[in-house]
Amino acid sequence: MQHDDQRGRIMSNLNGISTGPSARKKDSLGCFSNQLHKDLELEAGDFTFYRKCRREEITSEVVTPASDRGFLIGVSLTNGHRRRIMRGGRSVMHDFEKDSIYVRNFEEDYRADLHGLFDFVLVEFSQAFIANIAYEQHGTTLSGFSTRRCEKDVIFGYLAQVLAFTLDRQHDASPLLIEQLGVTIGTHLVERYGGAPTQSVSPRRRLSSLHEARAKDMLLAKTPGSNSLDEIASSCNLSRSYFIRAFRETTRRTPHQWVLEQRIERARHLLRTSDSPLSEIAVACGFADQSHFTRTFSRLVGTSPGNWRRQGRGNQAVR
Repeated sequence: MQHDDQRGRIMSNLNGISTGPSARKKDSLGCFSNQLHKDLELEAGDFTFYRKCRREEITSEVVTPASDRGFLIGVSLTNGHRRRIMRGGRSVMHDFEKDSIYVRNFEEDYRADLHGLFDFVLVEFSQAFIANIAYEQHGTTLSGFSTRRCEKDVIFGYLAQVLAFTLDRQHDASPLLIEQLGVTIGTHLVERYGGAPTQSVSPRRRLSSLHEARAKDMLLAKTPGSNSLDEIASSCNLSRSYFIRAFRETTRRTPHQWVLEQRIERARHLLRTSDSPLSEIAVACGFADQSHFTRTFSRLVGTSPGNWRRQGRGNQAVR
């Protein structure tokens, strides 16, 4: 999968309500785009991530006809949103608090009135992805989810905060991290709300030594436009979600964490043994730029690359 393709189609309106001929245009979830102050969308394989934010005290209608798109989970980032959902001849008002969730099956018609402000992170999953997760976890099929409207889920609340940060700073986002966020959210959705018995969960599985070596080689070779997690998992005859769990069970790291650690170790070696500028080391170790390298190195090591280099040379001088 191409790096730019994985980042997907990004649509944003951050500076206020738009005007003009397209002001009444609806987005793929049925919202009027001109009423959104933040409108972000990121496509990544089996997932589509959204952030929809409105700061106007207005009421609007959302209508989407039934389709085979799959499932959608929405997580509220704030308090105070109200939504009247119509089904048949009945309607029910729901009050959303921070970390409240709702789940939609796109096979059903959806109609709702949105009242006031809101800020949601949403993830759309393909039917095939949910079916694969359900089969791998429980050996069963899954037709839908059982969750109360506006149910609070602190795990989804935390993941939504991470996803919101990722969508807002997508140029720093690793494709591996984006894929793993989708897998993590989908797995929790199936395990918590899919209704399958816990005793049916498949036993943990580690990668074979051959598959571990192959996966690590492909991860280290991964550059923009090269192997995606789908391709790496396929080379091990596993689905993407199963591969991520098996890799974590084998290495005690997610693929994203493992790759970052390897890049930082490579950077330490270059800082210790060369006089290359930080910008060149950043590129050589697979970081987007020097700023990305410095932030990641500082977070994982506890000091900046420049300080680490100076401290290391100071210790050598003392000896």
